[in-house]
Amino acid sequence: MDILSDVLRQAGLQRRLLDLRALPEHGALRFPCDRSIGFHVALGTPLFVHGPDLERPLPLAAGDLVLMARGCEHVVATSAKRPRGSIPAADTATAAGASAAPTVGLVSGAYQLWNAPLHPLFAELPRWSVVRAADLGRLSPLALTVELLRNEVQRRELGSGDLVSGLMDVTFTYLLRVIVERVGASTTSWSGALRDRAVRAALELLHGDVGFGWTLDELARRVGVSRSVLAARFRAAVGDTPLNHLRTLRMQAAMRLLTETDERLDAVATAVGYQDAFGFSKVFKKVVGTSPREFRRRQAEDLASPWRFRPLVHGR
Repeated sequence: MDILSDVLRQAGLQRRLLDLRALPEHGALRFPCDRSIGFHVALGTPLFVHGPDLERPLPLAAGDLVLMARGCEHVVATSAKRPRGSIPAADTATAAGASAAPTVGLVSGAYQLWNAPLHPLFAELPRWSVVRAADLGRLSPLALTVELLRNEVQRRELGSGDLVSGLMDVTFTYLLRVIVERVGASTTSWSGALRDRAVRAALELLHGDVGFGWTLDELARRVGVSRSVLAARFRAAVGDTPLNHLRTLRMQAAMRLLTETDERLDAVATAVGYQDAFGFSKVFKKVVGTSPREFRRRQAEDLASPWRFRPLVHGR
């Protein structure tokens, strides 16, 4: 079981490729990220990220990457001094509205997490995570991917649209790997739990089949440790019990099914490990804050929102 791939799938991530952005001198782009994880790859001369919760701007040199957790609205500018005005990034692929020639650029992507509560991985992401090109080995997977991305964005040859979209996904995944490793150094975190063999094995089992009737005894037997050992190590690593974590995974899966399918509530309940729709609805409302029926109704309305991302077709 690839845990990270399952987390991304169950989260219902939708991507918006913001593509190459060229800034004139003294220009700035505004990125609203209310429900999105965003990241930038700097392609040219130094850029600066300004955010309301940043004590000082984050400088980005060519090849540097920055990932913003969900809700980090910010501005990217060519100056360390916070600009007075900015252009919404969604308005145009090239933000050189003045006569000045574009001098710098970045390629950006946003991955929308429309629904809450979030999986612990996303909830524990630092608000701002910077990965410096200088700290990456020249032959590291992330550095190589960034170089491929830079070439495709700037040269725009046949098939570049699809290649850029694919490379953005690869960059995002490699970037998450780096950040998960960083966060994993913490004594209590979902990312840190992956370092414990028994806890990781338990997580893989839970992610692999959220609909199974897991008990602590069954998990411990499959992992090969005692019930008490697994319970203690899981809580120490994750900060929660295995069955409480399972409930979170089940609600993530349920939200995806309610959004992406028209399955009846009893079928959704069965798919995520509940015996009937009543018991499922009770837990769902406690965790999500609304009933499954109301959640589905709101999802149908939200799909018409211009702020909600749509699945991309052929990288467009």
